[in-house]
Amino acid sequence: MALTIGILLLLTFVGFIVYAVRGGNLMIGFLVMAVIWSTLGMIGGELTWERTMTEIFQGGPESWGPTAVVVVFGSWFGQVLVRTGVASKIIRMTVELGGDKPLITTVLLSVVTGLIFTSTFGAGAVVAIGVIVLPILLSLGVPKSLAVSSYIMSVGSGMYVNIVLFKQMQAIFTDFPYDGNYLKFGFTAMAVQLLIVILMLSVRLRKTKVSRAWAATASSSDNQNVPGIALITPLIPVVLAIGFNWQPIPAFIVAALFALFVTGKIRSYKDAEKVISKTFYDGVVDVAGLLGFLFILPMFNKVSGAVSPFFESILGGVMPTSTLTVALLFMVIAPLGLFRGPLTVFGAGAATIGILTGVGDFPLAFLFPLMYIPTITMNISACPTQSWNLWSINYTKTDTKSFLLSGVPWAWSVAIVNIAIAYLMFG
Repeated sequence: MALTIGILLLLTFVGFIVYAVRGGNLMIGFLVMAVIWSTLGMIGGELTWERTMTEIFQGGPESWGPTAVVVVFGSWFGQVLVRTGVASKIIRMTVELGGDKPLITTVLLSVVTGLIFTSTFGAGAVVAIGVIVLPILLSLGVPKSLAVSSYIMSVGSGMYVNIVLFKQMQAIFTDFPYDGNYLKFGFTAMAVQLLIVILMLSVRLRKTKVSRAWAATASSSDNQNVPGIALITPLIPVVLAIGFNWQPIPAFIVAALFALFVTGKIRSYKDAEKVISKTFYDGVVDVAGLLGFLFILPMFNKVSGAVSPFFESILGGVMPTSTLTVALLFMVIAPLGLFRGPLTVFGAGAATIGILTGVGDFPLAFLFPLMYIPTITMNISACPTQSWNLWSINYTKTDTKSFLLSGVPWAWSVAIVNIAIAYLMFG
């Protein structure tokens, strides 16, 4: 019986991967998978109806509540950065700093974008900053596919230390802390991705005629008067979290209020009511779809752990058990993080985690970055199924094939290097 159920679980897993790659609705897909796997678990005797109802379908979404709240506040902070003009001011100053050297300007834009997204989160923030950065890159003569890839990979680089994204992963890896040990890896991985973005720009722009950087400054003009002190706003949540062990929500509140006050958006109680309500509302709307997904996903995460003994019966003899073998395997198959495949947590990767934890005895400190790397570098930074990536493609009128050819080889190289670093640090 165990072998039969193991085979059925594996077949449904493969079917879900195909469904995800073809662009199926992941929220519905994970719900259906949770129902199927729960049913198989009850048939096989690993689950009872009471446990299924209480721990999986009720307890799963409830366990994600703290993560969902952090996502909402992180998205609100992103809206504040945009509404106050802080983000556009930082980008404009970066262009001016580049002077008449287009390559330096594009490199500086990439680094600054990465730094902004160490604390900022949400499709709205990516879009709002993208409408500033992308026209600048295009006006410099950067090819459309390269402009999109460099911008999106720069956004992705900051996600390695972004507390909002980390909290989403932490809901799966519940015992993995956001501490100095992880941040040592996170900042290293971020630096690797930015360095490869810079290398990509250097190699590709040598073959392309580019314009002078000063020609791009006009397109990024902004009438908002932003004082210099406001430019530290994106760093405040990161500094409070790392240096003073603050929790993310109070850190976001302090940073958001700081930006609103120093930029003059709050001059009275009425102003505070209006701007805070509006930015918070927009922040929630910005991540509404993500929240629905995040409440369904833990149902599947819970049941994947419950049925893992069945995977042991079918995969226990063939799955690699050493961290070195798994690291080498992930280097080779890292592109499976594309198209919501089995190596991205925001796709079929949640099932992969269930299988790995069920059949192997891998250290949590190793398994976390092993799944985080393709999720960030392949899915968030190079895949057209990611919402803000698709927006960037459409905004610049870039065809999907050109986008993939432009970014995927470089993203794959990032994944290889970062997986090697993860093995050396945690394997």
